[in-house]
Amino acid sequence: MNASTAAIYRSIDDDPPTLLVDEADTIFGATKSADASEDLRGLLNAGHQRNRPAIRWDNVNRQLERCPTFAMAALAGIGAMPDTIEDRAVVVHMRRRAPGEAVAPYRHRRDRPTLRAIAEDLAAWLRPALTELERAEPAMPVEDRAADTWEPPVTIADHAGGPWPDLARRAVVALTANPDDADTASVRTRLLLDCRTAFVGQDALSTARLLHLLNTDPEGPWSEHGPAGLTGRRLAVMLRDYGIHSANIRFPDGTQAKGYTRAEFTDAWRRYCPPEPDPPQPAPEPSHPSQPRSAMGRIHHLGRIDPSQRTHTSRPDQHQRAWDGWDATPAQPAAELDQPAASA
Repeated sequence: MNASTAAIYRSIDDDPPTLLVDEADTIFGATKSADASEDLRGLLNAGHQRNRPAIRWDNVNRQLERCPTFAMAALAGIGAMPDTIEDRAVVVHMRRRAPGEAVAPYRHRRDRPTLRAIAEDLAAWLRPALTELERAEPAMPVEDRAADTWEPPVTIADHAGGPWPDLARRAVVALTANPDDADTASVRTRLLLDCRTAFVGQDALSTARLLHLLNTDPEGPWSEHGPAGLTGRRLAVMLRDYGIHSANIRFPDGTQAKGYTRAEFTDAWRRYCPPEPDPPQPAPEPSHPSQPRSAMGRIHHLGRIDPSQRTHTSRPDQHQRAWDGWDATPAQPAAELDQPAASA
């Protein structure tokens, strides 16, 4: 159905419909289309929660009009939706059907009665418990806006009991596990991640050098941003939302150019990017060969001692006194020479 944004606003009431938006990428994709769809985006953002009406001025009656916005919505499109949409959505990534895969086609006349019957059964099951469900505060495996988004289906799963509470929470973890992965992140988050890679080992980069690293990355999307790839002006516009600005920088070789410092990015990296992976651990050092040992143990390097500074009797002196105490040539082994001489 083709409907204007104003008509969609006025179709939402206390029992709102579910909004189905196909080819949403054509609405939010190009800049011109995105600007024309700002009111629709505002409706979808505000409709994430109850009691967030849109306020409009009624020229006919010369008064403010409060339009309810709360309604379920399902959007389908190619590529990522705007950040403000995906942050408030359960995102399900789909893949193109491979050759040989069969998918049953949807037929309105055949399938709609079955789907309608399922919807009526769900309504009959849930409406009597609506007050209890509205007060429910289920334990969530995620936090913040993701928890707000997933709380209704998890509440219903808890109400169903059986295996559904566990299955629902596992689904939450699985579908929110990699929101910031470079392949699925928004364009601006991807830019922060690629800039972090470019700044490895660098405290500052000129704008020209940073653009070169981004546009020549074979796995990055930046070379496709226009005939010459990502430009300095476009880079500055994308980074401005994070409070990152270029400045005149003097580099160690004495040259001066417009560029960015690592310090400008650190706060945005900490807030919007996943933690940096731990650096690889260095290989263990090879063990050193054992030092030679004497018959009495390890050989230690000893300093020379001044005989005049000795405070203990040396072993030769002890041996001499032992010899003086014998009346005859001793037949004892040398090990016994350290024993005190026997009294005469």
